[in-house]
Amino acid sequence: MSSDLNPSPADEEENTSIIGAFDPTRFKIVAIGVVAALAGLMSGLDIGVVAGALDFFGKRYQASTIELEWVVSAMMAGAAVGAVLAGWMSHHLGRKRSLLVGATVFVVGTVGCALSWSVASMISFRVVMGLAVGLSAFTAPLYLSEIASAESRGAMVSTYQLMVTVGIFIAFLSDTFFSYSGNWRAMFAVAAVPAVLFLIGVIFLPYSPRWLIMQGRRKEARQILLDLRDDPLEAAKEIHAIREQLETKQEGWKLFRTNSNFRRSVALGITLQAMQQLAGINIVMYYAPKILESANFDQQSQMWCTAIIGMVNMLATFVAVGLVDRWGRKPILYTGFTVMALGMACLAILLHTGMHTEGSQLAAVFLLMIFCAGFAMSAGPLMWVLCAEIQPLAGRDFGLSLSTLTNWLTNLVVGVSFLTLMHWLGTGGTFWLFAALNASFIILTYLFVPETKGISLGKIEKKLMSGAKLRDIGR
Repeated sequence: MSSDLNPSPADEEENTSIIGAFDPTRFKIVAIGVVAALAGLMSGLDIGVVAGALDFFGKRYQASTIELEWVVSAMMAGAAVGAVLAGWMSHHLGRKRSLLVGATVFVVGTVGCALSWSVASMISFRVVMGLAVGLSAFTAPLYLSEIASAESRGAMVSTYQLMVTVGIFIAFLSDTFFSYSGNWRAMFAVAAVPAVLFLIGVIFLPYSPRWLIMQGRRKEARQILLDLRDDPLEAAKEIHAIREQLETKQEGWKLFRTNSNFRRSVALGITLQAMQQLAGINIVMYYAPKILESANFDQQSQMWCTAIIGMVNMLATFVAVGLVDRWGRKPILYTGFTVMALGMACLAILLHTGMHTEGSQLAAVFLLMIFCAGFAMSAGPLMWVLCAEIQPLAGRDFGLSLSTLTNWLTNLVVGVSFLTLMHWLGTGGTFWLFAALNASFIILTYLFVPETKGISLGKIEKKLMSGAKLRDIGR
C-alpha cells in the first residue's frame, strides 16, 4: 500500500499520463485563436445589433426612411474604407498592431453608438464601427492563417467566419431581451463588453512570424514558432517555406495593367462578391423586423423570430464547412442559389397575397429561415474560398483587396436602398427582384465559376495564365 507521501509506480504513471494529456503548445494555439476570433464575434455583433435597435432609435429621433437606411449602411461605408486601409496597415504596422487598432476602434464605435444624441451622431459612430469591422475582416483571418500550423489552419480561419454568425445571433438575442423596454442604447452597449475583452486579449498576442520575417526579424520569428510548434524541425521548415514564398513579390497593379488573364480573375473575384451581397442576405440581417412587420407580426414576435433566423444562419454555416471538400464548390452554390431563389419567390407570393392567418405568418418565418440556411451553407463562406483560390500568387493581395472592397460597397448599396425599394416596388415586388437575382446567379455560376475542389493553387494559376476559360481553370 502506498501513502500520499510515497506514491507507487502506478500512481506516478497515472500522474504522468494526466500531465501528458495537457498539451501547452496546443493550449497556446487555441487561446490565440479564440482571442483573434473575437474580432469575428465583434463584427457579427455590430452587423446584427441594428436590426433590433433601428425601430426604437428611429422613433426616438423621428428619423426618415432615408436616414434609417444610412444608419444601417454607414457601417458598410466605414468597412469599405477599413478594408482598403487594412492591407497597408497589416504590412507596415504588422498584423498584431492592426488588430490592436481595430479593437480600439471597436470600443470607441460601440460606446459612441450607445451614447448617440442624434441621427447624425449615430451615423458617424456607425462609420467608426465599420472601420473596425473592415480592418478586422481583413487582418484577423490573415493573422490566424499565419499563426496556425498547417494542420489547424483551415479550422482556425473557419472559426473567424463562424464567430461572425455567432455574433449576429447573440446580437439578435440581446435585441429581443431589451426590446421589452425599448432600450436601444443597451442593445448597442452589450457589444462593449467583448470589445474591451478583445482589446485586452490582443495586447498579449504574439506577432505574426511571417510578418516578422518580412521585416528581417528572423530571430524573433524563430522564437515565436518554437514556442507554438511541438517540433523545432517543423518550426525550421516553416521559416524556410515562408522565406521561399516571400521571394514571389506582390506585383498586383503591374500584373493587372499588363496581363489580361489576371484581369479576368480579378473580374471574377469582384463578380463573386457582388453575387454574394446581391443575393439579399443582409436585407434579412439588417431589416428582419421590418420585413416581419409587413407580414403583420407584432413587435415581440418580430424580435423572437429574428433571433430564430439568426440561429439558423449560425447553424447552417457548419453545413458548408462539412460539405465544401465533399460536394465541391459548384454543386453547393447551385443548391444554395436555388434554395434562395425559391425562398424569396415564395415569400414574395405570400407578401403579395397578404398574410392575415397564423399559418401564413409561420410560413413567412419558415421561408426566411430557409433562405438564410441556403445562403449560410453556400454563397456566405464559399465566395471567400473561391476568391482566394482563383488569384495567382503574385497578384493575390491585389485581387483579394478589390474583391473585399466590392463586398462592402455592394453591401452598402443593398443596405441603403432596401427600404426605398420596398416603398417603390412594395414588399412583394422587392422580394421578386431578389428572387430573380438569385436565379440569374445560377446561370452565372454555370458559365464562369470553376470547380476548384481538390485542385492545387499552382495548377489553377497555370491554367488561368494559359488563357483557359474561367469555368475550366479548375479542371
